[in-house]
Amino acid sequence: MTKTTSVSHSIFIALLFIFSSCTSETEQPAEQAESKTIQELADRVTVIDEGLAGPEAVRYDPDQDVYFISNFNGPGGEADSNGYIARARPDGTVDSLKFMTGTKEAPLHAPRGMYITGDTLLVADVKGVHSFNKRTGAQLSFTDFTEFEPGFLNDVAVDPAGVVYVTDTGQARVYQMRGQQVSIAVDTLENPPNGITFDPDSNRLVLAPWNGGRVFPSFTTENTTPQDFITVTSGGNFDGIEPYNGSFLAASQNDSSLYLISSDMESRAIIKTAPSPADIALDTKRNQVAVPYINLNRVDIWQIDQENIEQ
Repeated sequence: MTKTTSVSHSIFIALLFIFSSCTSETEQPAEQAESKTIQELADRVTVIDEGLAGPEAVRYDPDQDVYFISNFNGPGGEADSNGYIARARPDGTVDSLKFMTGTKEAPLHAPRGMYITGDTLLVADVKGVHSFNKRTGAQLSFTDFTEFEPGFLNDVAVDPAGVVYVTDTGQARVYQMRGQQVSIAVDTLENPPNGITFDPDSNRLVLAPWNGGRVFPSFTTENTTPQDFITVTSGGNFDGIEPYNGSFLAASQNDSSLYLISSDMESRAIIKTAPSPADIALDTKRNQVAVPYINLNRVDIWQIDQENIEQ
């Protein structure tokens, strides 16, 4: 082989190597590219795990700048009288592990979704809804739902008129609570409801569908007949849902992701979570979201990158 041929051959090999390297970098699998994009939209800033036992839901209180965390502390469907609500700081510190436990007559069993109205924290539980003073932790009242044979009371929301709504994932229902009076508000759902929230923009209550459904129904206090509100094309087994800057954040257990969902049907995963994210909470002061995992005894707090989301 001549010197010229040897040089030409070396140049050809170098170019082939460069071309191959560029191809391997640009032609990544779609899943890798999507995962990288999701990771750029949020950062996990801290973890809450001290003493937690089956955390199912989180609720943020901007007045006190604290998180309330409901804990099964055992099987999620049994009346075992050992559930509790922990109170934690945004830095991950648990300042009162069993801040709320109920009373001897009406103990917490396996607390789930929560909602704050005024100084009252409402909590869905196995047999009904507890009301607590959010500042002292004292139980104010308990409303018994057992006459309706609930399957799995799951989440709570309140409309501007003070009417309380409670989802029943086991019976595919939504109950209405006015004072201590309980009735069935919605009983015609194609998919069982899990999370529920009040949307101030549309003045409607919005349900997160369980059991594989991708249609988010909604209704109003004046007309409780559910209407299709948002339909998404990915995710599923949605749990917690929160209004967020004219859109919604919803936790999908099908693909362990948090979705940003707009009312014009656009949706995309913005956070890849640990398996089975449950009922989330939005920290409105810091633009952070708290994500509980029942099976991991842990809550993750994520910082949402608003600038990247809007691009």
